[in-house]
Amino acid sequence: MDGLEQFKANQKVAWASFALLENLTGTAAPHLVRFAGIRAGVKVLDIACGTGVVALTAARAGATVHGIDLTPELIARAKDNATLMGLEASFQEGDAESLPFPDAAFDVVVSQFGHMFAPRPDVAIGEMLRVLKPGGTVAFATWPPELMVGRWFALMGRYAPPPPPGVSPPPQWGDPNIIRERLGAAVRELTFTRNTLFFPTLSPQHYRVQMAENFGPAKKLFENLNATDPAKAATLRAEIDALAQAYFEDNRVRQDFLLTRALKV
Repeated sequence: MDGLEQFKANQKVAWASFALLENLTGTAAPHLVRFAGIRAGVKVLDIACGTGVVALTAARAGATVHGIDLTPELIARAKDNATLMGLEASFQEGDAESLPFPDAAFDVVVSQFGHMFAPRPDVAIGEMLRVLKPGGTVAFATWPPELMVGRWFALMGRYAPPPPPGVSPPPQWGDPNIIRERLGAAVRELTFTRNTLFFPTLSPQHYRVQMAENFGPAKKLFENLNATDPAKAATLRAEIDALAQAYFEDNRVRQDFLLTRALKV
């Protein structure tokens, strides 16, 4: 197994516990669905769909939805959520860099905090646009590098082993200049806006514990550091607490995100 394949295998395992945060990310899903212009009758693909919060929000609006994710535990949860909600939706395990769909199969392609973890942005966006119909909408939510979650990722990166060559940092997808470059001439009417997700928590320390236990990359990093370098793990915990404190007010942590939308030429 080469470095890139191992990276993906590690991601598949790391994200297995993310379902516990679905109610949080579910509060952002309606904003992406509205921003993407999803309505009844359109065919939608949700890439890195997780537990289906965006796909099922779109299905409730009357769209025909398909969701794909690398982690089987999240796909199983998405299917359970669809059953619980009484909604029709198709979910399957798969890789954002190799989508199992024909060209021009969807009216709308979306991703909420998901495709940004694909290791090769050029491959991921190439696949997103390949399966999108000409004139169709691509829309996604990502984390700006200069704000809370982007700074969190930068902090994690200082403590984690370096990724394989060619793997891009996820918060780059939160920089409009980089997005413009990556989408290039393949799209028109590129539009950006921002919105806010509030993470309810009793304290910055509670926030750090929840993220360390349920957020895939952080969980794996803390497991490794706790086993190999407890002092370094303690330093990281203190840094996370300080970062969260800067965005903590009224028993919640403010997490601003970027919404991007464009039409395929």
